[in-house]
Amino acid sequence: HAGLLALRDNKEHIRQMKEHNISFIDMVVVNLYPFEETVARADVTEEEAVENIDIGGPAMLRSAAKNFKNVAVISSTRQYEGVVEEMEKNNGELKEETLKKLAIEVFSKTSNYDKKIVDYFLRGKKEHFPETMTIELEKVMQLRYGENPHQMAAFYKDKLAQELGLAHSRQLQGKQLSFNNILDLNVAMEIVREFDEPAVSIVKHNNPCGVATADTILEAYINALESDRLSAFGSIIGINREIDKKFAETILSEANFIECIIAPKFSKEAQEIFNAKKNLRLMEMPEIKHRHFTPGLDIKRLVGGVLVQERDYKVLTREDLKVVTNKKPTEDEIKTMMFGWKVIKFVKSNAILLCQGTRTVGIGAGQMSRVDSVMIAIAKAKEKAKASILISDAFFPMADSIEEAHKAGIAAIIQPGGSIKDEEVIEASNKYGIPMVFTGVRHFRH
Repeated sequence: HAGLLALRDNKEHIRQMKEHNISFIDMVVVNLYPFEETVARADVTEEEAVENIDIGGPAMLRSAAKNFKNVAVISSTRQYEGVVEEMEKNNGELKEETLKKLAIEVFSKTSNYDKKIVDYFLRGKKEHFPETMTIELEKVMQLRYGENPHQMAAFYKDKLAQELGLAHSRQLQGKQLSFNNILDLNVAMEIVREFDEPAVSIVKHNNPCGVATADTILEAYINALESDRLSAFGSIIGINREIDKKFAETILSEANFIECIIAPKFSKEAQEIFNAKKNLRLMEMPEIKHRHFTPGLDIKRLVGGVLVQERDYKVLTREDLKVVTNKKPTEDEIKTMMFGWKVIKFVKSNAILLCQGTRTVGIGAGQMSRVDSVMIAIAKAKEKAKASILISDAFFPMADSIEEAHKAGIAAIIQPGGSIKDEEVIEASNKYGIPMVFTGVRHFRH
């Protein structure tokens, strides 16, 4: 460490180096023990994890980084090419600006290395939210602008995330993604990942305007599109199956204008068809496993702080359903409820879905009063509101929504329950002969 920390212009340091016959070190290159990769294995033991905690590596990196004006410190293989290129251009030298940048990366890397160790030992413990929290972000791309042209923006991926998300997807064609594209692509992808069967989501302004599952992905797309063709103009489409030639032809013939399509894979023939639309962005989503067992964290940025919560990963089961009305829902109605409940958590609150089978027919989102969301969903569904199933992301504060549902011919309702007016709401449902199910689970999305 004397060779790393010694200052070249310090006479006392030079004297000590000569006295102990120690050489100056000009460059340090360290690849840390693969702790993160090791603990990512399902069968890793604590002994293996501890064995892969690097001690000497971080110590050397930090010593060299502290003395960055005299020592070049390389902490990642991705730095090799740039460092070599600069040295070749500058007779073996690195600029002080480069040395400082390399040192900053070291302190970022070692702090996050320690964070991963802490995260490992906290796994499975109740302390999900420690006193301090570190987030490691890596830039994916610079964006033209943010939500509006006067806002600068960039896209980063969370290097500590255990689940592969949109930042790990691959763009196959089309112009650069916008800030708003990325927000909508994320929702479109998250919705179709909820389903094992063929599923399609059509998203606008961070809300789905149509979602469906079916025996084939083509049928699912047509059903999702029919939910709200008007709103589908300029939309983002999420699909959980490979897109083939026939599907590509159908999309281009049915849709007026599409911003982006995200799917696990595009066939060569499909890509050739889409190539005619140069501005259409095609994204291949990353494969995931064990979808419902990676809750992760949801972080919302505020001025001067952040809110942190577990992601809304709650899975509803038949055992969670509680029939609270005299009339019970049919088996088909329960299946539709289960479908709609997966979708509702991706709709901005106050959120109301109207569904038939495994497709949405009307969506009311983001209203300040729940009855307004009900009326918007009914207006969107038109005649398809009759005999549909109504899904509500939170309880009904009063019975006015039930009255609107009755006027529209709603067949059954599923909602969390928990209002002080529950009895009044149940009484209205009994009056109109509408079966109602409570879930005990709320899905607010702000």
